[in-house]
Amino acid sequence: MPVSAARPCAAPGRSVRARSTAWSPEQIAHRFRIDYPDDPTMRISYEAIYQSLYMQGRGAFRCELTACLRWGLALRAPRERTCGRGKTLVGDAIMISERPPAVEDRAISGHREGDLILGLHSSAIGTLVERSSRFTMLLHLPRQEGYQRGQRGKNGSPLAGHGAEAVPTAIVQSMSELPATLRQLLTWDQGAEMAQHARLRIESGLEVYFCDPQSPWQRGSNANTNGLLRQYFPKGTDLSQNSVEELAAVAHAVNTRPHKTL
Repeated sequence: MPVSAARPCAAPGRSVRARSTAWSPEQIAHRFRIDYPDDPTMRISYEAIYQSLYMQGRGAFRCELTACLRWGLALRAPRERTCGRGKTLVGDAIMISERPPAVEDRAISGHREGDLILGLHSSAIGTLVERSSRFTMLLHLPRQEGYQRGQRGKNGSPLAGHGAEAVPTAIVQSMSELPATLRQLLTWDQGAEMAQHARLRIESGLEVYFCDPQSPWQRGSNANTNGLLRQYFPKGTDLSQNSVEELAAVAHAVNTRPHKTL
């Protein structure tokens, strides 16, 4: 089903405003200190909120509360089990170690991190996060005419919408109206969708750098944002069903909610 808006669980309480914007327990816990600065009874840790949602014994979430959580998972997995595998190395890649040191302090706008969120039947959405402002852009990657399930190719799934032709084209289109000062640099992982990074450099003016394999922390702002976006685009759903307008609505929701700085 297409995503039109977050649908938080209905429940009474003083955090209705926060729940209605799909805030996480950590964001709600911090907000209590702002909303009730003189009321020490309105203090709770985000871990306490998580623990209150757990059942005793196996630690499984109550089914009716699972949908309220950002990742929608019924169990907490150890952090080491959530690490992804490395992707195919792209040719002639300029590695992140060669990226200008000035990028690290986030003082200059126009430096972005990007990746794909994958869904059912080889569907995908592209994500771009500006490192200074954390402003998020979502790339519409519709399947192309003639797509068939099970197709494979050297540089991404042919006609699936997120191959080596489609992704650079979507990035160029998304940044076409931005001034040059806001499209300076892009950091991506070594996915096959970036096989045509040389074309992307020429057509967009972006300098493109690549993370080391299995190193999502090297684009931490993007990885964190992709986690937030999973609340709107759960795993196992067909992401190609989301329209440009629906992606814009989700991007607006993410850009207007509080973020942890990474």
